[in-house]
Amino acid sequence: MEGREGKDIEKSEGGSMALPVAVAVAVAGEEEGEGRRVMERNGSGFFYEEEDKEMGMREPLLRRRTMNTTSQLAIVGAKVCPIESLDYEIVENDLYKQDWRSRKKVQIFQYIVLKWTLALLIGLGTGLVAFFNNLAVENIAGFKLLLTNNLMLKDRYHEAFLTYAGCNLVLAAAAAALCAYVAPAAAGSGIPEVKAYLNGVDAHSILALSTLFVKIFGSIGGVAAGFVVGKEGPMVHTGACIANLLGQGGSRKYHLTWTWLRYFKNDRDRRDLITCGAAAGVAAAFRAPVGGVLFALEEAASWWRSALLWRTFFTTAVVAVTLRAFIEYCRSGKCGLFGEGGLIMFDLSSTVTSYSTPDLLAVIVLGVIGGIFGSLYNFLVDKVLRIYSIINEKGAPFKILLTVTISLLTSCCSYGLPWLAKCTPCPLNLQDQCPTIGRSGNFKNFQCPPGHYNDLASLFLNTNDDAIRNLFSSGTDNEFYISTLFVFFAAIYFLGIVTYGIAVPSGLFIPVILAGASYGRLVGTLLGPICDLDKGLFALLGAASFLGGTMRMTVSVCVILLELTNDLLMLPLVMLVLLISKTVADSFNKGVYDQIVTMKGLPYMEAHAEPYMRNLVASDVVSGPLITFSAVEKVGNIVHALRLTGHNGFPVVDEPPFADAPELCGLVLRSHLLVLLKGKRFTQDRVLTGPAEVFRRFGAFDFAKAGSGKGVKLEDLDINEEEMEMYVDIHPITNRSPYTVVETMSLAKAAVLFRELGLRHLCVVPKTPGRPPIVGILTRHDFMPEHVLGLFPQFKHHK
Repeated sequence: MEGREGKDIEKSEGGSMALPVAVAVAVAGEEEGEGRRVMERNGSGFFYEEEDKEMGMREPLLRRRTMNTTSQLAIVGAKVCPIESLDYEIVENDLYKQDWRSRKKVQIFQYIVLKWTLALLIGLGTGLVAFFNNLAVENIAGFKLLLTNNLMLKDRYHEAFLTYAGCNLVLAAAAAALCAYVAPAAAGSGIPEVKAYLNGVDAHSILALSTLFVKIFGSIGGVAAGFVVGKEGPMVHTGACIANLLGQGGSRKYHLTWTWLRYFKNDRDRRDLITCGAAAGVAAAFRAPVGGVLFALEEAASWWRSALLWRTFFTTAVVAVTLRAFIEYCRSGKCGLFGEGGLIMFDLSSTVTSYSTPDLLAVIVLGVIGGIFGSLYNFLVDKVLRIYSIINEKGAPFKILLTVTISLLTSCCSYGLPWLAKCTPCPLNLQDQCPTIGRSGNFKNFQCPPGHYNDLASLFLNTNDDAIRNLFSSGTDNEFYISTLFVFFAAIYFLGIVTYGIAVPSGLFIPVILAGASYGRLVGTLLGPICDLDKGLFALLGAASFLGGTMRMTVSVCVILLELTNDLLMLPLVMLVLLISKTVADSFNKGVYDQIVTMKGLPYMEAHAEPYMRNLVASDVVSGPLITFSAVEKVGNIVHALRLTGHNGFPVVDEPPFADAPELCGLVLRSHLLVLLKGKRFTQDRVLTGPAEVFRRFGAFDFAKAGSGKGVKLEDLDINEEEMEMYVDIHPITNRSPYTVVETMSLAKAAVLFRELGLRHLCVVPKTPGRPPIVGILTRHDFMPEHVLGLFPQFKHHK
């Protein structure tokens, strides 16, 4: 990780979050027995102090509360970044209502057409990138393996190892340098970050253009370097980055300011596009369009609706058509060492699938093994990531050094372990060439004499895709020895754990499939006398069990595997083994992506509330102090509040003479206040100017969220001393219908409401009249276990 970028002032989401120390000290209340210092609003909207001896008549706006100390930083890839929440709620202010009233049918039609057009472009872009990745990996890795194999055929074994390890080292160092210096957020699979983004957590670097660039080329370098990683996880992140790039709503810098693009300058539409991008990434990586849709539904997206299902399905269909077109082009041999094959990567359809009771018992055994191994894998990955984070904190050179060390370890295992295997005579009446001459194939010659092959080299000295293809191959029951499968499983299991977490784009799918297929084939070989299933099918079931044990996905993994292998007859067995492995693993720990989200410090809102939250109410966790604005506020007060706090939302309270009694008018966003202040529509007197004045100066799109967080900043304001004493009417930009809950609502219900509606701010209002109109604001961080259990440690044993 990079050096921490936190500041003394904690950034926070709502007006009820932490203030700087200077302000916090001023609002700290005294003990009740000694009287309490009450902060009352004056006419200009800020506070003054007075001793309140008659506490029975009214309650102060600020009660004594502890500040929310949950971190506003999280690890994105291999870098510590400031985070904030996304605005999925529709801001129903006067400008928004005026915009929809004035919007014509042709503009609505343009918006709908553009949504489908962008879905089409996401599919095309992701398909192109996936093809480029495959083409580059196959050619680079193929050249490296051919060079190594040619040297070994000449008995120049030391030179072969130096060539093999040297190529891996150069590729690994290049990928690590890109990650360390250009885009640290590109390290890892990216699925936890995309999952957190779709849950409402944002960091500038998650989906940046530099992250996309490094994700593509770093993934090529990492996979071609022989690491036990896959390009499937990074493809999900890549698809999300492409979707984010297309959904920026145009760019003034690059003169892309087409009027239609501005419709997407909001987080809700970007969220839908990025969901399509994540689905497209899975579809491109596994050539599984339906599996991609289900992956987005089951694992990635936190909010779903039928209209989004149509668009994701359309996007993945475009990916499938794009890949098919390019693969057909490569069949003519114009793509170098890129192998043949259509959308079915590991075709098992020719295998006869009939099973009996002993076969079902073997499948149950595989499911239990997968659950145990999967939960252990998750546990060890978590421990390794925590160790690596300490190393990564030391800076970019240490990230590269760690990557180079793991590269040397991987090269030594891949080249050294096959020497432990004995040479096996080639099977008779074999259609395939044996031993294989070239970079791929089931029968690697390695150090063996003519007519013999090394089964362990056939797994290690291949690309990961070819190794899986060899394990899944049917009609090859005696191709691999039991000792070979055991050594390969142990090595891949270990290397997969120590490799994930280095500063290289790396996916978990392929290591898990490799390890699962090896122990699946091993179990199939051991149970050969009593089972009729083909060993290739056992390998498939082993891969399914390990995927279920690590990732805890069922429906999407089942469909992805069936699309991968074109073997629909295996559906009942794959379903059974996934359900068993997930059930067993769930009794030990959480899924690997959920663990990584927690470890990275991403404030992810679960679909369900923790049980201890039912014993608390909303007002128990609201942190202070609270800052509110009047409907007509002094410019200096607004600037002062924006400068001293990082709050992103402020309650607006109507007070006399604009209301008979103090009442909650709504909520105003920090970004909207900055745009309003930059427009300088101020008045000398404290009067309501009405929405007409704002309509003349601003349009709804002026307040739209800028792409990549490049909106108006506080430093952009140029307000002189005279203007600081003037007033501004913030009614027209105030969200008049914010979501509110009464202070006595169960915290569990408030958490579910917050998550299901995709909120950033949830206003807490008093239950009884005669009190200030708002108690506080709940944000994502107020629901985090660290905050709640920090306030109420007695519930820790209930967690």
